[in-house]
Amino acid sequence: MAGPTVCRGVALGLGVLWWWAVARLLLSPDAGALEGAVAAGGWGLSLLPVHCVPKGRALGALGAGRWRRAWRTGSARRHGGQGSVAGEGEAERGR
Repeated sequence: MAGPTVCRGVALGLGVLWWWAVARLLLSPDAGALEGAVAAGGWGLSLLPVHCVPKGRALGALGAGRWRRAWRTGSARRHGGQGSVAGEGEAERGR
């Protein structure tokens, strides 16, 4: 039970620190490199994909080679490969 509470507290504290740095950069004429570094670092962290999981564990993940199979299937249908008369598509492929 303490785990989620601690995480929320840390996130809230870091968020307050970031907003303090941004407000100080905008409103104070004597803001310096520290405030700039905190603001830029916080913004940079927001660009990271922190909610990503490995593809093998992702819910609904599709296997490798999915696009290759889809393109192959699409071209076969377009050129009459699978739904055509038997032997028609095989002559074109050299079988």
